[in-house]
Amino acid sequence: MAEIIPVLHNVSSVQRLVDLARASYQLGFKALAVSKVYGGAAQSGVPEAFKLALKYGSSLLVLPDLDDVVDALSPDRVLIITPREPETIIDPVSPPRLDGKVLIVFNGGETGFSPSEEKLGARTYIAGVDSRLGAVAEAGIILYTLSRRAAHH
Repeated sequence: MAEIIPVLHNVSSVQRLVDLARASYQLGFKALAVSKVYGGAAQSGVPEAFKLALKYGSSLLVLPDLDDVVDALSPDRVLIITPREPETIIDPVSPPRLDGKVLIVFNGGETGFSPSEEKLGARTYIAGVDSRLGAVAEAGIILYTLSRRAAHH
């Protein structure tokens, strides 16, 4: 069975960070990693997300950059959530089987991942969706899909 860890990268929005933390923890994920957090998200969002982690008996890992997260967690697989030429598709109707430790990386910024960030994993997106929905919507669909698969297997 897979250990799935959501990752929010490149975020300045307090609300985006808190919403993604809440969704992750409420869907049963026991850890959330965040990287490249700045502005209001660094000042107010990280403490709020940490309070949510405590409330749900989960953990919050805050690191400077995405490669630091990958180095620290040593995953078996990294899925970079982007609609740009996805190599892997997540179909909510037929969720993929994931094994080992898997990082699911969402981009909290307005711009996409850099080429060097994309090289850290497999470009992955949602079946039937052609353009970016934003980190919170993407996380809601993908994390719900993966949590339902885990609950049924």
